[in-house]
Amino acid sequence: MPNVKIFVDETLYPACRASLGAALGPMRDYLCAEFRVDVPACQFAVMPVLVMPDLPRVNVEIQILPRADRTRDRVTAIGQHLRAMVAEVTGTHVAIRISGLDPETYIALK
Repeated sequence: MPNVKIFVDETLYPACRASLGAALGPMRDYLCAEFRVDVPACQFAVMPVLVMPDLPRVNVEIQILPRADRTRDRVTAIGQHLRAMVAEVTGTHVAIRISGLDPETYIALK
């Protein structure tokens, strides 16, 4: 996995919808390679949202299951690279939040 949710300011969304959509494949490929998971483990969603004017116009939330090789430094570096990818196609500052899921309680029914 990662579970990825990209929240885009609804006023920005029309201008970046096509470029963001085109970038989803490369983003998924990057995250799969870095987190060492297969494509079916991923979940992506892009949503236009109402945002407050003094906050980032694009927010990315990533949830991952913990593993020994997913150190804080490594996950931070992955997040920084993904932030650059999203910023390039949206043309704005991007906030990234990454959290770990509890493998004992996480359930995915696909």
